[in-house]
Amino acid sequence: MRTAHILIFVAPILMFSSCVSMKQFTDVQDKLKNATQENEVLKQSNMRLETANREFESAYRQLTERNKDLNAQLEEALYNLNAQKQKYAGLEIDMQNLNRQLDILKTGSTSEIELLMEELQIARRDLNLREDRLREAEKELEDRNARLIELQEVLAQKDQAVKDLRQKVIQALTGFTDNGLTVHEKNGKVYVSMDEKLLFKTGQWAVDPNGQRALRDLSQLLAENPDINIMVEGHTDDVPMRGSGEVKDNWDLSVMRATAVTKILTQNPQLDPQRIIAAGRSEYVPLVPEKTPEARQMNRRTEIILTPKLDELLEILESN
Repeated sequence: MRTAHILIFVAPILMFSSCVSMKQFTDVQDKLKNATQENEVLKQSNMRLETANREFESAYRQLTERNKDLNAQLEEALYNLNAQKQKYAGLEIDMQNLNRQLDILKTGSTSEIELLMEELQIARRDLNLREDRLREAEKELEDRNARLIELQEVLAQKDQAVKDLRQKVIQALTGFTDNGLTVHEKNGKVYVSMDEKLLFKTGQWAVDPNGQRALRDLSQLLAENPDINIMVEGHTDDVPMRGSGEVKDNWDLSVMRATAVTKILTQNPQLDPQRIIAAGRSEYVPLVPEKTPEARQMNRRTEIILTPKLDELLEILESN
């Protein structure tokens, strides 16, 4: 099969060779060779042109970017130049004003010069006075800030003292906290609240023995903490009391109960009586407003209000 293909391909050549002379065939071969060489030269030239074109495009892109940078720099330079021109124009105006003032001084009379000098001295004195006031204000502000910091520190100490006192009271009265006695903190004070059943019989103001023990334990703690002010308040319910002896109404009853508690506290010789205030509040400061028996029982109480002394705070406030 392959031999047949060769014969088919050679046969036309032999037939063509028989029709064309050897010289013509040689000329055709030379022209073909020259054409092949020229084609190769053109290919190489085209490759060089393509390479040169790529290099040109790369250089063009670089030049374009560089041109953008130069334009940006030029715009910035123009902006700065305009700013300098404006600044220079302002300086020229200032210089013109100074020259006019200088001309006035040169050509003015002695009285005009003296007037200008006097105005200048007044302006300087006013400036010095303002600077002195500013320094005084700054010094006063520094002092106030220092006192404020001191006040904050004292307040923090007071708050901590109240928390510590509450914990000490709870520890001192542990045996009574489940027997009509509560301890809580409110508005920077410690409230020791004792129900009527812990201290008194109904309508009476003589303190029961169990209540006396609680008060003595508390008095010892208060004696060990002399920086605490003490307020004893007696409270009743809203049921009117009709008496004919020493105690005629709820006011009398609340005062007598507060006084009875105070007398037991001050039996401790280490507790200064000047630290204690006894007060009756009658029915007018109830814990709960309801009129039920349970609510009225809660309102019948004696409160011992403990407040850290505020002498240091008052001194700081007065200094302000």
